[in-house]
Amino acid sequence: MSFEIGQQAPEFSLFSSDKSKVSLSDYAGKKNVLLLFFPQAFTGVCTKELCSVRDNIAIYENEQVQVLGISVDSVFTLAKFKEEQQYNYPLLSDFNKEVSTQYDTIYASFTDMNMKGVSKRSAFIIDKQGIIQYAEVLESAGDIPDFDAINKILERLSV
Repeated sequence: MSFEIGQQAPEFSLFSSDKSKVSLSDYAGKKNVLLLFFPQAFTGVCTKELCSVRDNIAIYENEQVQVLGISVDSVFTLAKFKEEQQYNYPLLSDFNKEVSTQYDTIYASFTDMNMKGVSKRSAFIIDKQGIIQYAEVLESAGDIPDFDAINKILERLSV
């Protein structure tokens, strides 16, 4: 299922790298959410993307916006990744691949190593009412989401 702007975002609950449960509904009525699905911890493009968000966190996470990074890595892998890179936002484990599948952002086969069920690099903005305001699912893991477009929408939603 692919998503269109204006649709209700699927609800989910996942464990973060600190082993606490995080649900999309935790932010309902309080904050807009920037969901960033990424293929795998410790890989070059994922590290570059997430470090860019970390370094510009004032844009992406404030009283109006919450950033959530999601991958199929285990909570233990994500904890080490977060610690090493000093990420200042939650990383959530979709180890069972349910949320990545729900958001239609999962590779049937990833890389020439034929890894199955890895999250596609994707970005979703979900407003305070749970409505999808932006959806970008990238087929190439080497591409980065359009953060200029993301910033414009977040700015509009933060007014």
